[in-house]
Amino acid sequence: MQTTIQKRHPIIQDNMDYTLFSWSKQGGLNPMNLEKAKGVYLWDRDGKKYIDFSSQLMNVNIGHGNQRITEAVSRQMQELSFVYPGATTKVRGELGKKIAEITPGNLTKTFFTLGGAEAIENSIKIARMFTGRSKIITQYRSYHGATYGAISAGGDPRKHAVDRYAAPNFIHVENPYFYRCPWNTNSMEECGEMALANLERVIKYENPDSVAAILMEGESGSSGCIKYPKNYWQGLRRIADKYGILLICDEVMSGFGRTGKWFGIDHHNVTPDIMAIAKGLTSGYLPLGGTVVTDTIAKYFNENNLTVGLTYSAHAVSCAAGLENLKIMQEENLVERAAESGKYIEEVVEGLKAKHLSIGDFRNTGLLGCIELVKNRTTKEPLTPWNAKPKDSEATYKIAGKIRSLGMFTFVKWNFIFIAPPLNITKEQINEGFNIISEAISIADEYYKD
Repeated sequence: MQTTIQKRHPIIQDNMDYTLFSWSKQGGLNPMNLEKAKGVYLWDRDGKKYIDFSSQLMNVNIGHGNQRITEAVSRQMQELSFVYPGATTKVRGELGKKIAEITPGNLTKTFFTLGGAEAIENSIKIARMFTGRSKIITQYRSYHGATYGAISAGGDPRKHAVDRYAAPNFIHVENPYFYRCPWNTNSMEECGEMALANLERVIKYENPDSVAAILMEGESGSSGCIKYPKNYWQGLRRIADKYGILLICDEVMSGFGRTGKWFGIDHHNVTPDIMAIAKGLTSGYLPLGGTVVTDTIAKYFNENNLTVGLTYSAHAVSCAAGLENLKIMQEENLVERAAESGKYIEEVVEGLKAKHLSIGDFRNTGLLGCIELVKNRTTKEPLTPWNAKPKDSEATYKIAGKIRSLGMFTFVKWNFIFIAPPLNITKEQINEGFNIISEAISIADEYYKD
């Protein structure tokens, strides 16, 4: 054992001494020291195996270690690695065409970015250029990325550290969060109607002629997988059309099969004007994102300058990873498998509810789900408050620690446990994962108050 510690120590120490870690105090970190990954599993350098129940950052959709991506990237690099974005490459055109085929409606052209935050940034820029307006309306319970524009657009409290420097002209509205409905409604549909009415009032207060776009996630992700009422996206489309406002759909997390359809918005039969994509586009094997626009917007820029640009836009090697990734998803029927696995997971969690009174709610679409833990089902008092301070997060830390010690990687945030494994997960592996989660939720049960 001592030999193993000495062997791995320099790796951890170099990371701690010479690199910075996201969203954390840099002192006292205990990062996983990972060595390899395959399918839905990860191994650290001590040989400990972890089941990946959140696809890392909800992005490794095809699973880990698929060598078809390695081979596709290698072939591309032997041919061509980098050219400036003003040049064409075979793989760029092929990937753009494939995206046009699988995205809804008349979304036809993609501006390729480095990842999700840049896809959001460029979606906002394009919406403002196209409309000549400035304001963007988003939800309080949302996350759209960590660059200045994206973090200002989101409502996630991690933005508070830079609030005083936030980008202007982002307006936030309430979510249709039925489990904790701000309007105390009696049905999800009624909660959706109240949320739409709230949004339209805000548009009127802000001056409709100043609003460029409404920006929403295709399906809610890291804010708690808040389910949209069936009427919500249709209502957004109606309101946007009424006031000449564009709809931007953030599919960075919910796209590419994650929800049991190609995109989260496909569950709602709506075509947005702009779609932001990333994460599952390459399943995280290489960085790549995109801003996809309708033919109407694309046509506008035939005669007007498209003032966006990135050095690594449409990087040939990343495009090769993306194209092969989409082929794998289609050939292995991963979108359909995600839908089937999601239904099975819902059955499993329904069974856990009888065992664990601390499970207040489970919201899930395909393989994008979240267990919400409470201290009492009647009052819905959260196990850990929203945006809790460390002193109020004892239960969360215990649950997260238990999950990791039992051999699982997934996100535990406030009173949420996220369930978003790779799309190629099997029923046996789902059962394996939920055995761990059930044991961890027993900790939450200790805080339950009748």
